[in-house]
Amino acid sequence: MFCEQLKNLRMERRIYQREAAEHLGVNMRACQNHECGQSEPNIGRLIALAGYSGVTLDYLTGRTYSRT
Repeated sequence: MFCEQLKNLRMERRIYQREAAEHLGVNMRACQNHECGQSEPNIGRLIALAGYSGVTLDYLTGRTYSRT
């Protein structure tokens, strides 16, 4: 669920993985792995991803359908 949410949010904003990686201070491979479900971010990166995407942690992790 998380990987799908993450990819959908990035694509909605029309942001390339490279741009998201640069903003978050990680390499592009880390973003690819998160979106493909091959790895999960640590709590710090999870918080950064939610902030960058403009959604709550609950939405990003699939606990709710409400973005705010």
